[in-house]
Amino acid sequence: MSLSECRIAAVAAVSDLDRARSFFEGTLGLSPVDSGAGGEEVVYACGEGTGLMVYPSPANAGTGSATLGCWSVKDLGSEMEALKARGVEFERYEGFDQDENGILDMGDGRVAWFTDPDGNTFALAEG
Repeated sequence: MSLSECRIAAVAAVSDLDRARSFFEGTLGLSPVDSGAGGEEVVYACGEGTGLMVYPSPANAGTGSATLGCWSVKDLGSEMEALKARGVEFERYEGFDQDENGILDMGDGRVAWFTDPDGNTFALAEG
């Protein structure tokens, strides 16, 4: 079997697992489906059998500068409004032609970014 036929999951290092759980479960509304290694990590189920794993690693939390995961959504505007209502702030990056809401229109799709409490970057994409 080729890797191109295998599922892949997003993984994020966090500095404080309880704080991360509060954000991913309370703010984003994700549901944990597994905690392995004696509760040292949490896996959240997402669409079509995909998932996000967070694990404590204070030395590595938030140190990446790239997007760690991207949710494909049908209506970017409504998803953003729902998350904003729960306190999520969307990022604006210099050099990107984002609108006042932080949305980048790429012609064949639109995307917006936000960070978790550790500064890990995630995105929502429509298109």
